[in-house]
Amino acid sequence: MLLILASLGGAWFERSLYSAIRRQAQQDEARPAGAIVIFGAAEYNGAPSPVLKARLDQALQLDDRDLAPVIITTGGSGGDLHFTEGGVARDYLIQQGVAEAKILSETRSDTTWDSVRAVTQILQQRRLSTCIVVSDGFHLYRIKLMFRSLGITAYASPAADSPIEEDSTLRTLYSLREMALTTLWRLGVKV
Repeated sequence: MLLILASLGGAWFERSLYSAIRRQAQQDEARPAGAIVIFGAAEYNGAPSPVLKARLDQALQLDDRDLAPVIITTGGSGGDLHFTEGGVARDYLIQQGVAEAKILSETRSDTTWDSVRAVTQILQQRRLSTCIVVSDGFHLYRIKLMFRSLGITAYASPAADSPIEEDSTLRTLYSLREMALTTLWRLGVKV
């Protein structure tokens, strides 16, 4: 009987977590904040992947609304010897007309947790406590939890044209992956 109750409780928790991830994925909470933070995704030989481009285009729309004085790009090299996700993102924003002085790049992180910690440090150095986070919808729930744990209020703004979110199979797979990563993070595994 105890095993059945534990199984039912675990199933309820996982269903609730999946629902929370999907609910967050559909909410654009953009509002004035200290910075717009774009989470990295793959780059291909110095060009943004379609996923990264969707995130950058979302950030450009937020910047057009003058919601923050600073834009922070994130992401390390992912094994590329010549480019980083954060650097490619910065270059793309500059090519689209964003002033170089407005962009800060964090280019050493390999995980979401690394990016959140590095961005938190940048925000705290500037005495900022809020940010708008831009990523794929499935990713935002965990990012917000991580920022909250470090004392930063993060408002989510999902990349509207994300190829992952537009494909129902990919959307489900990545959301299930986020369930596992969120559970690991809550258990103390910093990913």
